[in-house]
Amino acid sequence: MSTRGNRFRVSSRCELLPYLLSLPLGLSRKQAKDLLRLRAVTVDRMTAIRHDTELQPGDIVTIAAGKQIPAASLERQGLKIIYLDNDIAVIDKRAGLLSMGSESEKERTAHRILNEHLKAVTKSPQQQAFIVHRLDRETSGLMMFARNRPVQAALQQNWKEITKKYLAVVEGAPASAQGTIRDNLVESKSFRMHRVERGGELAITHYRVLRTSQDKSLIELTLETGRKNQIRVQMAGMGHPIVGDRKYGATSDPARRLALHS
Repeated sequence: MSTRGNRFRVSSRCELLPYLLSLPLGLSRKQAKDLLRLRAVTVDRMTAIRHDTELQPGDIVTIAAGKQIPAASLERQGLKIIYLDNDIAVIDKRAGLLSMGSESEKERTAHRILNEHLKAVTKSPQQQAFIVHRLDRETSGLMMFARNRPVQAALQQNWKEITKKYLAVVEGAPASAQGTIRDNLVESKSFRMHRVERGGELAITHYRVLRTSQDKSLIELTLETGRKNQIRVQMAGMGHPIVGDRKYGATSDPARRLALHS
């Protein structure tokens, strides 16, 4: 086997996935599969390849954009790819990273970082991640992006049917171990959400206490509606603000972040 840049010459008959794992690149099985999903691997004489494509001696395998997917670089920027196929990408976004921004914003966002990553590993400027939903900057957790317009449209059209669950650590312990919170929410001129008796938008959240320890509780929350800051406002309204959420009345912040994860 000889190499030239990212081109590798096959010396004996084998399947593509085991061949990628045998290369002196240190690829894990997941990284090799991700390269195949990203279409970052090509074989000179073939138009379509799979993980079990049979290679022949003399075949040239090319890996685009470097030796491997730069997972460590992505994580340093605040996100990790959890799942990837031809239609969707699922990432884990850290707290403090903006989900998306406007065309004029220079700030790094999860959407922008993922877009640049997909373009780099495929060497294709046409590669894109299309926004399906968003998370608050302060909230960590899973975000789903579409990899083409039809999938984006299908996901957004059916987004209300998708179950959205969160974990939160709150101050104190709710009187009931589980329940449903209904509020009408409005946004003030200072961009803070408030509960009101009339008007506004209906917000519905179902909660379940998983564990209580000393002065804090771990709670699972399921959204029926998706209003801005919905969980944060409603938990504060119950008298149990989310740990680290000084905007809505928390007094403790041991992790120096909002204790809310999607």
